[in-house]
Amino acid sequence: MKNMQGKSLSVEEAQGIATEALLQLSREPEQIGRFLAFSGIGPEMIRDAAGEPGFLAGVLEFYMADEALLLTFCENAGIRPTMIAAARFALAGGEPDYA
Repeated sequence: MKNMQGKSLSVEEAQGIATEALLQLSREPEQIGRFLAFSGIGPEMIRDAAGEPGFLAGVLEFYMADEALLLTFCENAGIRPTMIAAARFALAGGEPDYA
């Protein structure tokens, strides 16, 4: 992922980061199970839920709540951890609800 230092993320860039994060979760059965429990949806509902406003922001909030998961994703994606918060802000605005 490119270095976006000094500029705010567009919604499209934020959606790309969140989609990549969701794809990484889907490759790890234990983590996707945790995410489904966190989000309150079943596996059959992910595709529909992904089209709902706020879903991708929720994916990023899930990462932000687990530092080890966050750091692993950022290393794999080649982005700074602060980019997750910036992407979440671009998607939903304001402070995360879990804080």
